[in-house]
Amino acid sequence: MTAPGPAALVDADRVFLARDAVDLAPLLLGAVLSFDGPDGRVAVRIGEVEAYRGVGEDPGSHAFRGRTARNAPMFGEAGHLYAYFTYGMHVCLNVVAGVPGAASAVLLRGGTIVEGLDVARMHRHGASDRDLARGPARLAVALGVPLAASGADLLAPPFGLRVPVVPPAFVATPRTGVSGAGGGAAFAWRFAVPGDPGVSPYRRHAKSHD
Repeated sequence: MTAPGPAALVDADRVFLARDAVDLAPLLLGAVLSFDGPDGRVAVRIGEVEAYRGVGEDPGSHAFRGRTARNAPMFGEAGHLYAYFTYGMHVCLNVVAGVPGAASAVLLRGGTIVEGLDVARMHRHGASDRDLARGPARLAVALGVPLAASGADLLAPPFGLRVPVVPPAFVATPRTGVSGAGGGAAFAWRFAVPGDPGVSPYRRHAKSHD
């Protein structure tokens, strides 16, 4: 299967992003997120995402048990960044969705570098071009986005977010980073573009999202 070609893009706005995370997630496929870091600009075309809802309704979500210092950005305005540290070594990036207080977000699981390839290669020294942003932690490193950026507005510098006018075709499967009550067919909230080189390997038996 061949990878999808580039699509026409428009700047994302708050109204577009202020929808349920499960509805927003597939609309972010094919979107391009850029970051102007100290080493220069890097942009990634998103090929894989996962949706997470809020308090009491999504056992796989960081917000399931309520607000904490860590997950506070999830409770804020749509279009902001929720970044978190996992496994003691990796940063993962999410686009906050919905309305303030809803605590929902879309995890950026994988993509393909479309601008700043040399910078991304420097950030991910030794990785193949295919693997530069293939997986949530790799994506964050390739872009150069630090954990301290959590809460930043993705619609304002140093970030930029453009979304496709016509989203690509996608497949929906259970989330790969969630087991137990938050996994399985009831939460088939992983969305990916078939054939996209940035889609991470599917892991049917995976550890908790935390």
